[in-house]
Amino acid sequence: MSLLLSGEYECKLDPKGRLVLPAKVKGNLPEASGNQLVLVRGFEPCLVLYPRAAWRVIHEKVMALDEFNEEYRQFQRNFFRGMTEVELDTIGRFMLPGSMRRYAGIEKEAIIVGLGNRCEVWDPARYDDFLIKDQQSFSKLAQKFLTTDNGLGGPLAA
Repeated sequence: MSLLLSGEYECKLDPKGRLVLPAKVKGNLPEASGNQLVLVRGFEPCLVLYPRAAWRVIHEKVMALDEFNEEYRQFQRNFFRGMTEVELDTIGRFMLPGSMRRYAGIEKEAIIVGLGNRCEVWDPARYDDFLIKDQQSFSKLAQKFLTTDNGLGGPLAA
């Protein structure tokens, strides 16, 4: 499955707590997912939105964990906590449930960030707190993860 959800989009919630998925993101969703998406709590204080096909891959990995192992059960319980399926309406809006908005601190505005197979939905102030501010640190991470001797199979441009 080759998805390329990318970009950073500033959005406003309507009074009912709905968010319009940006047209460029919606246009890159796989047809097989239709208007169905899966919304989960992120590991950071954000929400993560998956197309159904991408979610299926993650779901299978988590469900493959041994249910008789207490640590795995704890992980599964917390990972699936609050998971909800959302559906895009005819203009591309979807509901952000109140409990999910509270978890992420999202009130009236949000930032949607495309990350390949998924999008994160952030409160703008919290998002800024989780960005790398120092370009030298960012450059070092790029070198660490994207050079030929890192075991990832080579640089981006071959």
